Amino acid sequence: MSHALTPAERINAVLRPVPTWLVYLLGALPGLYIVVGIVLTLSGTFDLFGNSLGVDPARTIEHWLGELALQFFIATMLISVLRDRFRLKLIKFRRPLGLLTFFYVCLHLSVWLGLDIQFRWAEAWADILKRPFITIGMVGFLLLVPLAVTSNNAMIRRMGPVAWQRLHKLAYPAILLGGLHYVMVQKVWETEPLVYLGVIAGLLALRGKRLMP
Repeated sequence: MSHALTPAERINAVLRPVPTWLVYLLGALPGLYIVVGIVLTLSGTFDLFGNSLGVDPARTIEHWLGELALQFFIATMLISVLRDRFRLKLIKFRRPLGLLTFFYVCLHLSVWLGLDIQFRWAEAWADILKRPFITIGMVGFLLLVPLAVTSNNAMIRRMGPVAWQRLHKLAYPAILLGGLHYVMVQKVWETEPLVYLGVIAGLLALRGKRLMP
């Protein structure tokens, strides 16, 4: 006689057939919508955003993309916690969510360089050096680059699983820097960024000894 399925087993059974390509597709849609909206607006074809951009459109779009990046990053980190604490087998979704995080971070950085700074490289470099929140954000981005480059089976085989896992622990300082960047970019203390930082701190605390090299 078969035993009754636990809630975790039911969720695993429902999600097992879901293909990873669907996660990539659905996860990329908000970013693609924003990119299309920027192109249409700049070309004078159609204003997709209406009045939602406020007085500083570039900063508003940066905020949207940065927040999406943090949301996907938190979701990526949450998968391991759900596995360890509740036996939810969502590991196959971790790579798509991680790469979507990098996708949104790249869009966030591109909007800052292209729309905000307008490719004034000297000004961009000066801002990186003199504004701590930009410095922190850039360091977080640089930590993500090797993670994105090695997020494929070929690199796991080439590096070996132990070295690969050690490298990917860079995700822990990267997400913390992302949360700090979000808090520091605000002119005043705001609740929402502090909530994000609190969630990130909580996830890192739950990972415990796994944070260590």
